[in-house]
Amino acid sequence: MTKIMKRAAASAVIFAIAAPAMATEWNASVWGKRREFTEHVEKIAELVSEKTGGSFTINVSYGGLSKPTENLDGISIGAFEMAQICAGYHEDKNPTLTAAELPFLGVRDLREEVAISNALYAHPAVKKDMERWNAQILMSSPMPQYNLVGRGDPRATVDSFNGMRVRATGGLGDAFKAVGAVPTSVASNEAYNAMESGVVDTVAFAPHAHLSFRTIDQANWWTENLNPGTVNCPVVVNIDAYNALSDEERAALDGSVDEAIDYYIETYGKLMDRWENVLTEKNIQKVDFSDEELAKFREATKGIQADWVAKMDAQGIPGEELLATIEKTLEEAHKTN
Repeated sequence: MTKIMKRAAASAVIFAIAAPAMATEWNASVWGKRREFTEHVEKIAELVSEKTGGSFTINVSYGGLSKPTENLDGISIGAFEMAQICAGYHEDKNPTLTAAELPFLGVRDLREEVAISNALYAHPAVKKDMERWNAQILMSSPMPQYNLVGRGDPRATVDSFNGMRVRATGGLGDAFKAVGAVPTSVASNEAYNAMESGVVDTVAFAPHAHLSFRTIDQANWWTENLNPGTVNCPVVVNIDAYNALSDEERAALDGSVDEAIDYYIETYGKLMDRWENVLTEKNIQKVDFSDEELAKFREATKGIQADWVAKMDAQGIPGEELLATIEKTLEEAHKTN
């Protein structure tokens, strides 16, 4: 070996020893602005960085990478490694997830929402559904029951929903349609403009979204206890990117999920305290539906679950099995919660 070759070989060895390990950097696509709905994404990014000494980082982007309705497409081609999606934005892309968006499932709080989501996500049919997009579900985004804000005269009875134009997606949209309303599925970040321009009369959101997307600023009434259902918005990751993680990185990611969810639920609890103050400050009229009116709403929507099961069966998806998974999980949660 010549002196030049020896020096080159020695230099290569020294460089290999001195060079730091390659850092892993992920991009996460969410939308809107930082809010309670994204706090678990922010928290898990913080935790994995801490646990890996900064060698694994997740950059959270609010709308800079993709439209919310196209996040699953972006995951499928590896445009980014992590994303938040909502089943109702694109039912055809993730039909199995819409089981959790059916109306009047009986979910009472965020912990129960986490429980039914986790049970659903673990089902082989859901995993197969996500794999079509080269995606796997990392964690849920537990959402409380949706309620309406509206302009003009309050809609205080189910009959008054007839002809009402409402921003509602997925199973919620089906529920309002069943009582004569006209649902539209505009993205959440477009809801304010839709309400302002008169495209919709009302918007169905969880409280955090009414604040974040400012629909509460357009409203003069709020349905306090309608509670027709909610949306299911998991955080997904690109399968190839996940498999490419080192054992340490994967352990840091998976091992941070429960802590991130706990932080999310704690944060959301603080928001609910603030929500009551906002309603008072803005002089928003609370609309409380009587038991009789709520019973009429449930009666009008009771066929939606059966129709959903039939629709899933037609696609070769075990709809009844998915619904039974949710019902069994809720039954167990109600015994212990």
